[in-house]
Amino acid sequence: MAGVSKQDFLDLHVIAAEALRKIVDEGHRLKAARRGLGQAAPDPDARQQDKLLAMIFEKPSTRTRVSFDAGMRQLGGQTLNLGGGEMQLGRGETIADTARVLSRYVDAIMIRTSGHDKLLELAEYAEVPVINGLTNFSHPCQLIADLMTFEEHRGPIAGRSVAWCGDGNNVATSWIHAAVQFGFELRLACPDEFAPDPAVLRWAADQRGKVHVTADAQAAVEGTHCVVTDTWVSMGDKDAERRHKLLAPYQVNEKLMDLAAVDAVFMHCLPAHRGEEVTVGV
Repeated sequence: MAGVSKQDFLDLHVIAAEALRKIVDEGHRLKAARRGLGQAAPDPDARQQDKLLAMIFEKPSTRTRVSFDAGMRQLGGQTLNLGGGEMQLGRGETIADTARVLSRYVDAIMIRTSGHDKLLELAEYAEVPVINGLTNFSHPCQLIADLMTFEEHRGPIAGRSVAWCGDGNNVATSWIHAAVQFGFELRLACPDEFAPDPAVLRWAADQRGKVHVTADAQAAVEGTHCVVTDTWVSMGDKDAERRHKLLAPYQVNEKLMDLAAVDAVFMHCLPAHRGEEVTVGV
């Protein structure tokens, strides 16, 4: 993890496409090598032996926490679970000082936080690699997992088409980045008020990515190989009623899925609120 050069994992659009492809391929290889092993068993080539990962959680987490912890153990390393409220960072210590101190004790830092600027500042001052475990801007680790999952069930993602339905949020941002970097078409169906970040869309256009935005969920989903959504109301949102009203036409239900390709898959980063962004039947 820590080495001669510091390799952060902050966002998909700032990493070379070839490097991202290698990450996904390595994920496939590592998973295949674990077949037949117990969840607590180390990988056959546990390459992170004696490595320590600090995990900073300023937002609640189930899957990110468990996956990073289990992954490090399987790779031969260990984790330190640091809650934002348990650290001096939560009492006014600067991010720069936190980064410098942690760099003396650990081999890498993962942070899950609301502020993307906090992630970038942590990466600037840390002497060890920093990993984006989710910010208000993006969720790149989720996309690596989603792309692996799609490819396990349907083959290479390149040249395929994906529909995103709902809020053009942080996960949607990472889907846009992924569409450009991995060479697939992405159609985002969102109400105007919850459209994706214009700067992200401009970046995709500049890269000649096949990324399209529409207000019509049916048009977005028609013929696609994968349909994706996310929760409509995030932690701390105070306008839940208005959001539900505006996003209701973008619910993923059986009728909408019927418009996708016959072998289309549905994906959700979870937690799911069934009966809201997706029906129980899907």
